[in-house]
Amino acid sequence: MRRNIRWAIPLFVLGLLLMGLNTQQAAAQDRRIRVRDLGTLGGTESRAIAINNRGHVAGASTTASGDTHAFLWKQGHMIDLGTLGGSMSVAFGLNDRDQVVGESTTASGDVRAFLWEHGVMHALPSSGYSYAMGVNNRGQIVGQDFLPGAQAPHAVLWHHDAETDLGTLGGPYSTAAAINNRGQIVGTSGTAAGETHAFLWADGRMTDLGTLGGSYSIANAINQQGRVVGVAADAAGHNWPTLWTREAPVSLGTLGGQHNFPAAAGINVHGQVVGLGATTTGASHAFVWEDGHMTDLGTLGGDYSSAAAINDHGQIVGESLTADGAYRAALWVRR
Repeated sequence: MRRNIRWAIPLFVLGLLLMGLNTQQAAAQDRRIRVRDLGTLGGTESRAIAINNRGHVAGASTTASGDTHAFLWKQGHMIDLGTLGGSMSVAFGLNDRDQVVGESTTASGDVRAFLWEHGVMHALPSSGYSYAMGVNNRGQIVGQDFLPGAQAPHAVLWHHDAETDLGTLGGPYSTAAAINNRGQIVGTSGTAAGETHAFLWADGRMTDLGTLGGSYSIANAINQQGRVVGVAADAAGHNWPTLWTREAPVSLGTLGGQHNFPAAAGINVHGQVVGLGATTTGASHAFVWEDGHMTDLGTLGGDYSSAAAINDHGQIVGESLTADGAYRAALWVRR
């Protein structure tokens, strides 16, 4: 069975693609920002998920045969990264060395984490269903694996073909979303109380990042200074794009509307944050947040877009609906 590209992504990442500062007044679309359709691998849909500081982009696209394959886009060309023998692969992470990580089906139909480098896709050592979400410039990779003896999947770190269990916040499960060049890791874990909380893992220790007063939070990205972004619930159960500061998590506000699951998905070295928000019309649009203001990035002509990552040059990637209703990988740049 072929999997729709929008369903091939681990659910917690939808928090990426899922009070405080009251930034609605700055939510107008910035006309200085241009959006580009990156095309497909021959199919009708694509999604950009990661971008490095060279401006290269990784994600997934449908092919002419209708399968979903991971891609690396550079110099205007989309490269099919293939699979581990099955019909599906998705790229979630990319470093400045053009190492790409993600998930792929094997010939037997299993889903395994992969590393793609020098034109070849390799399966990472894993025990069960696994996927890789992020890779830093040291080649350290993070994601999730169903380890022997575990009741549920755990966040893991791969390095030099060794796999390390990062543990949990007391609950049965955890998953890692991103790693910076200092080896700090962020993700999401179940707690002993049965809640879902964002975590920061550093120096062998997992720390609960807390929420905005509710019972739920997800961490999606971390920059080189250790600043974390994601989504968190307040005491009323409303979810907000969230930045974790040294003092406490802070809501980044909205694009003027309300959304069931808005999220901050990426952050760069300058503290610019991107993600998904809701406009006053109820549409879901990609945003960039900087200097306390949230700006609508617009779309490729449709009524939906979502930003997944931003590099240190301010280039942003994600997905958008086109005017004819197709989901396409999108690249936003300033004019």
